Amino acid sequence: MLNLSGNLKKQILCFVGPPGVGKTSLAKSIARALGRNFVRFSLGGIRDEAEIRGHRRTYIGAMPGKILQSMKKAGTINPVILLDEVDKMSMDFRGDPSSALLEVLDPEQNIAFNDHFVEVDYDLSNVMFITTANVKYEIPLPLLDRMEIIELNSYLDFDKLNIAKNHIIPKLYKEYGMDKIKISITDEAIMKIIREYTREAGVRNLEREIAAILRKIAKEIVEKYGSKYSTDIKKSISSSPEFLKDIKKIKINIDNAKVEEHLKAPKYKDTPEKLDDKVGVAMGLA
Repeated sequence: MLNLSGNLKKQILCFVGPPGVGKTSLAKSIARALGRNFVRFSLGGIRDEAEIRGHRRTYIGAMPGKILQSMKKAGTINPVILLDEVDKMSMDFRGDPSSALLEVLDPEQNIAFNDHFVEVDYDLSNVMFITTANVKYEIPLPLLDRMEIIELNSYLDFDKLNIAKNHIIPKLYKEYGMDKIKISITDEAIMKIIREYTREAGVRNLEREIAAILRKIAKEIVEKYGSKYSTDIKKSISSSPEFLKDIKKIKINIDNAKVEEHLKAPKYKDTPEKLDDKVGVAMGLA
């Protein structure tokens, strides 16, 4: 559509899916692919309509609403704005913020969005709005009518395995300064973490458990080499040229045994005895 018509107007996307499946990351990737600035703000817990439309200047501490604040932050007239957790809004005596969003997300009306603080119509038609939600049925129906729903399903085990190998583990190596150390994690070890230490739709807990293992390995390395290369506890041993030479000789292989050693007993164990029929236990698929 962008290649044919030259614009993306009237496209309000809504990513619906469980936590941790990459809704926000997908929105960032869309902005990067389009070459546009990206701005995100969360709608979770917003109860005041003025958060969206701004406050009138007669109030002390009046300021523009989040929409115009995001436009100022983006610095362009055509950013990608992510409205996170659109299903978490609520209403009270201060107004209904979801009603204020109707004008923002309606392609026929947002050409003249009126902020109470600015008091001048502002054209939002060049902005690409993307919203996210955990459950579709909690989004107000008038808002739902203006959005194109894209459902993101839970990850399967082999999806999580590939995400861990290609994204999570390299990112953690870099964060913990372990990218120069020869560390290998077997596929069986990753699958063991997925099946026996996490129960989730996304990969947040998987990242947390892998990070816990790497932190303990980092502690072992520092305890072994720290006193040799640095006497100052506040000084990083990675700045030592001798350590950088020795670090190339370190080889660590993380297998199933290492996973149990660092993460202790599995949290979820599907053993045959647990799968046998028992009185008062119903086994079914929901």
